[in-house]
Amino acid sequence: MKNDPAPLSDDDALPFRWTSRRKSAAPQNPEQVREQLIDAAEACFERYGMSKITMDDIARTANVSRPAIYRHFGDRDGLIMAVVLRRAEALIERGRAFIATQPTLSEALVEGTLFLVDGTRNDPFVKLLVSSEHMGLPNQVTGVSSAALELGARIWDPLLTVAQERGELAPERDIKDLSRWITLISIMFVGRFDLITDDTDLHRQMLREFLLPAFQPNWVPPHLRDPADSSVLP
Repeated sequence: MKNDPAPLSDDDALPFRWTSRRKSAAPQNPEQVREQLIDAAEACFERYGMSKITMDDIARTANVSRPAIYRHFGDRDGLIMAVVLRRAEALIERGRAFIATQPTLSEALVEGTLFLVDGTRNDPFVKLLVSSEHMGLPNQVTGVSSAALELGARIWDPLLTVAQERGELAPERDIKDLSRWITLISIMFVGRFDLITDDTDLHRQMLREFLLPAFQPNWVPPHLRDPADSSVLP
């Protein structure tokens, strides 16, 4: 668990109540202030749970006024999303590094998906991109659904673009659609334990059997297929 962040020194910081004089600290830039507020929010969420924390709690931890948080993030959802996205960025970087070690496109797709699914399951903040139910939140935080798809595209679009340029992926395939499909499958593996068991080997088998055929270089659009040509994947 992270230590509580140091008090902010920008104009949003609450004034000391000392009667003696003190020197004013050098003001911080907005990005530094934003990061310290995210640190404070993350520390509060980890310690007390996201559903129970108020903006007053976060303001006290960061030693700022509550309006200061609203100025930087708009509302509570905006602050939660900032925490989630920062944690997701860290997972994306780890995921990219892992995917880069895979020897083939097929392995990158299957093992990369499993790596990201595991990382999302084990991070309660990133998991919020899939569902808010596990954190006891009464409503879905605004923007998480679209954020999950955008983050998925950042991981898979570059890989698939290069694969298509190398001839490892059919030229007719739409990269955006394929990235979206991988992300949706990942979301199912992360959040729907009522539909699929927590079994990595089973997930690997399913990905190889049902996901990889869509990424074969001999794939052709349905309207261009010759029913008599058995060499073309259905």
